[in-house]
Amino acid sequence: MTMLATGRRKEAVAKVFLKPGSGLIRVNGRSLEEYFPRLALQALVREPLLATQSQSKFDCMAKVAGGGLAGQAGALRHGLARALVKTDQLLRPPLRKSGMLTRDPRARERKKYGQKGARKRFQWTKR
Repeated sequence: MTMLATGRRKEAVAKVFLKPGSGLIRVNGRSLEEYFPRLALQALVREPLLATQSQSKFDCMAKVAGGGLAGQAGALRHGLARALVKTDQLLRPPLRKSGMLTRDPRARERKKYGQKGARKRFQWTKR
């Protein structure tokens, strides 16, 4: 019984495969600690499992692509939460309450013409 779910954040997309197991998390063929060296990102990814007390019930295999490490960790968290809901609908309320099932809509703002960036303007000179 393998569950497949997709998570997204910024430009990153994560495909998450969840199956009954001992709590092993692998990202792009590497361990979670190896792929996300920052402890904050590791904690972010484990959040859905902690919220549902299922740290040692499932093994997670994930493929992440696009964006940076923080975006990928967010996408993996979103995908993991969605996969957990697919396994058991009773896990939905705690995940929904902590906001893990909501796709974070924040994205990079586009650069505007006549400007240096999205917000930064060229320097104005009086004379």
